[in-house]
Amino acid sequence: MKEIIEQVIQHESEAIRNIPVTGEFEKAIDLIYNRVHEKKGKVVASGMGKAGQIALNIATTFSSTGTPAVFLHPSDSQHGDLGVVQENDALLLISNSGKTREILELIDLADNLYPDLPLIVITGNIDSELAHKADACLFTGAPAEVCPLGLTPSTSTTAMTVIGDVLMVMMMKKINFTNEQYAKRHHGGYLGDLSRRKSNEHRNNS
Repeated sequence: MKEIIEQVIQHESEAIRNIPVTGEFEKAIDLIYNRVHEKKGKVVASGMGKAGQIALNIATTFSSTGTPAVFLHPSDSQHGDLGVVQENDALLLISNSGKTREILELIDLADNLYPDLPLIVITGNIDSELAHKADACLFTGAPAEVCPLGLTPSTSTTAMTVIGDVLMVMMMKKINFTNEQYAKRHHGGYLGDLSRRKSNEHRNNS
């Protein structure tokens, strides 16, 4: 069992190290900054299945660190929830295959509502239709899944999560997000207490 555990950890670690670092990251940050922090829109993140869970995590992490974001389920978007999309928003779409039908349909639906919304894509297939539609395409490196069947989203979702964390860190630095600002968004819990203590320490040392 120890050998299996070590193999899984090694496999996932190598996948993270092999995520391509390209100018697409900076392009994505510029798009989000323009839409959210200059035009007062928001990030609308979406994905199906496991990719959708990653999209939800990215959206909530963005919101808690000063960049308003929401998760939109691609299927629910076809039944009225598309109304959450506004003209100054940016779409963050996640699909490992780049062929997810519901995500491709979401692009058409959103474009019918507000043409030319910028598309930021996280995918494992840079030759896909979704990647070709993107204004900024963040490639996972297409790692093989650690799942013994090679099917269950596992390593691919690890790479997606890390890409989301990279975007979060880059944006926090771009907007100079502070402990005080963090505390205002975290009233309760350990993180709320910690951020307020750090904010108070910073004021006392200034």
